[in-house]
Amino acid sequence: MMAQTHETAAEQPHILVVDDDARLRRLLERYLTDAGYLVTVAADALEARAKMRGLEFDLLVVDVMMPGEDGLSLTQSLRTTSDVPILLLTARVEPADRIAGLESGADDYLAKPFEPRELTLRIATILRRQKPPPRAASEAVRMGAFRFDTDRGELTRDNLVIKLTSGESALLRVLAANPGATFTRQDLADRLGAGQERSIDVAVTRLRRKIETDPRMPRYLQTVRGMGYMLLPD
Repeated sequence: MMAQTHETAAEQPHILVVDDDARLRRLLERYLTDAGYLVTVAADALEARAKMRGLEFDLLVVDVMMPGEDGLSLTQSLRTTSDVPILLLTARVEPADRIAGLESGADDYLAKPFEPRELTLRIATILRRQKPPPRAASEAVRMGAFRFDTDRGELTRDNLVIKLTSGESALLRVLAANPGATFTRQDLADRLGAGQERSIDVAVTRLRRKIETDPRMPRYLQTVRGMGYMLLPD
């Protein structure tokens, strides 16, 4: 069994596990607690929403196939009000199912059955994206009316924050740190721990909807034919 970390309760990431399978909830709660996380559980989307009204979470682990509101619907709904990282769990393993999960706004997607160690590694990767390495001074890039703070991973327009998922923020941070440089899909997937190249395409599509006047004819986040993507800020 994995040893508990020495973080204080205030420093431990708080994870909400949402799954209608009571046995799996107990196993995940025990394993993630042993891995050093604070863990709260919910049996369905309704209970998850109630707990989110009273507590703040650093990450959600959500089962896709639940009675009532399923995991995809919950993720899509949360994305309209929150950028909390979400990792989806599902018995569905087809690529189309993974893409649907990512398009709903999830940060990662793990098929059942899975190794508990892989789950904790994926959680650590997602949480690491939330804590970029410190910089000597704040840096920002501008894209028309938009401003992206590379220190905070925050996108704003007229001082209003535009919500980004952790994956979108991490992708934009990599591209903004290297303006005009071309990155292949595989390179970006490797840097972000995104798994498949298709995950990068999904994130790019979502980002374009947020920063481009016409996402079909992007001015800032451009495709380099046959190679990958690059960012051309102002």
